[in-house]
Amino acid sequence: MATPQDSAYHLGAGDQIRVITYDEPQLSNTFIVGSDGVIEFPLVGRINAEGMTPGGLAAQLGKDLQAGKLLSNPSVSVEIAQYRPISVLGEVNHPGQYQFEPGMTMLDAVALAGGFTYRAVTDHAGDLRHDSANGQAVEGNITRGAPLEPGDVITVYEKYF
Repeated sequence: MATPQDSAYHLGAGDQIRVITYDEPQLSNTFIVGSDGVIEFPLVGRINAEGMTPGGLAAQLGKDLQAGKLLSNPSVSVEIAQYRPISVLGEVNHPGQYQFEPGMTMLDAVALAGGFTYRAVTDHAGDLRHDSANGQAVEGNITRGAPLEPGDVITVYEKYF
C-alpha cells in the first residue's frame, strides 16, 4: 500500500502504521497515531509520531531501542497501513468521512460521497488541510482534479441562483 511519496509523507493523527522490527516479532505490530500525535510502542513507551516521516519514525524507534539497551543493533521499518480519512461536507448526497487512497482527487471524494446535489457548485470546493510537518491548518479552494491529502476536509459549496 506504500507509495513513492511516502518518504516525504508526514504522519498525523488517525494514520495507521505498521512497525516491523526484524527478528523481533513481539516488537512488530500495527499502531494508530493518536489524536495527540503519539503511539505507544512496547518497551519504549510514548513516541511522538506526528510530523515525522515513516523513515524518521523508524530511525527514532531504532535509536530508542538501542539507547534503552533493549536491542543491540535494531532494524526497524515503518510503513503506512492505512491513511487517515478525509471528510466531505456540504452539497453532496452523503456527507461524511471516507477512506483516503493515494492519487485521490476532489472529484473522487465527491463520487464517494454520492455525487453532487442539484444545488452544488461543481467546478471548485473548499479544502481545509492540516500540515503535519509544521502543525498549521491551511484553507483554500481546490478544483475538480486537484489531488487530496490524508485528513483533508472538503466542503462543496451551494450555488446562489
